[in-house]
Amino acid sequence: MKSVKVVIATLALGLITFAGVAAPKVVNVNKTASSIAWLAKKVTGEHNGTVGISAGALNIDGNKLIGGNFTIDLKTIKALDITDPGYNQKFIGHITSGDFFEVEKFPTASFVITKVAGNQVTGNLTVKGITKSITFPAEISVKGGKLSAKANITIDRTDFNIKYGSKKFFDSIGDKAIYDDFALTVSLVSE
Repeated sequence: MKSVKVVIATLALGLITFAGVAAPKVVNVNKTASSIAWLAKKVTGEHNGTVGISAGALNIDGNKLIGGNFTIDLKTIKALDITDPGYNQKFIGHITSGDFFEVEKFPTASFVITKVAGNQVTGNLTVKGITKSITFPAEISVKGGKLSAKANITIDRTDFNIKYGSKKFFDSIGDKAIYDDFALTVSLVSE
């Protein structure tokens, strides 16, 4: 009889402990409050703009980010530095063409978190159907079940078969060269 009481007490303690631990939860990315800004440089200057997030879900455990994903809508690419409407339209037409992101065939890009260690986030970035693992530091805050995160990420476009204007592939391009690295500033906010 004594051993039955010990088992019941142990089970009860286990249930109380389990009930006190919050289970990880999934929060949706607020597409309106979240943003992605981009910066691309060439020998003779640079261009900057934005691109939208079409979906996303983040996994949080207590006050920690533990996983998640988001989808980038490449059809929403905008150039903010080009004020001439005709040139802006021509520029966007070019970077959404097969020379760059080939948006008609690949309308989205995605990022899936595979590991979070402190402020280091690792995940799989997929662009043009090509997936590469990237790691970057991020500022992450979870308060009251809401998450906000910000990261500056540098990406080598040639890893995703975007070769146009790259000195890696066109030696004699001279001052028409476009640098291979481009920068993203990603700000995510949960709903």
